[in-house]
Amino acid sequence: MVALLVTEVFLFSANRQKDAARVQLRAATTELEQAQSQLDQLKKSSVATLNAENARLRAENQGLTQKFAKLQDEDRLLHQQVQKLTQQLETARNTAQQQQQQLAQMQEESQQASQQTSATPEATAESATATAQLNACISNLRQIELAKQQWALENDKTAAALPTVQDLLPYFPDEVIPVCPAGGIYTINAVGQPPTCSISGHVLPP
Repeated sequence: MVALLVTEVFLFSANRQKDAARVQLRAATTELEQAQSQLDQLKKSSVATLNAENARLRAENQGLTQKFAKLQDEDRLLHQQVQKLTQQLETARNTAQQQQQQLAQMQEESQQASQQTSATPEATAESATATAQLNACISNLRQIELAKQQWALENDKTAAALPTVQDLLPYFPDEVIPVCPAGGIYTINAVGQPPTCSISGHVLPP
């Protein structure tokens, strides 16, 4: 009987320990599941944050790329404008130099005409007429050259461009192109070349 009682007590104690162990196991399992759930949530949160950060960085990179391309276009446009202004300035300088040279040539011709006053009246009159025609023709050639330069500037033409008479008419008074008083024929030529007259000696000073 004592042995049986000891056995019962031992079995009862073992069952209680077993039940306690089961309770602890269930608690541990619950804690493990909770920990696993928190870990999964943390992983999802980290992935979402990482994806959002990657999306933001891609958007910023795209914005910077577009801004850089825009700045390149603006720089290219400014460079073209500078080149155009430089060409216009060079053309204006050349025109001013030509005008100065023409003025000096006219002064020299005037002095030569004054020196010829001692000649016979017929020769003096003929020389004066020729000089007047030459000066008038040079003035006409100068007007044609200025009209060409204005046409080239307003229409962005290069030195190789060849204007027509119709192109230049708006730049003359009453839209009438001048003619040589001595009967010469004018050739307009390209923008980079001065106009010429068919009469020998009727040329713009270099």
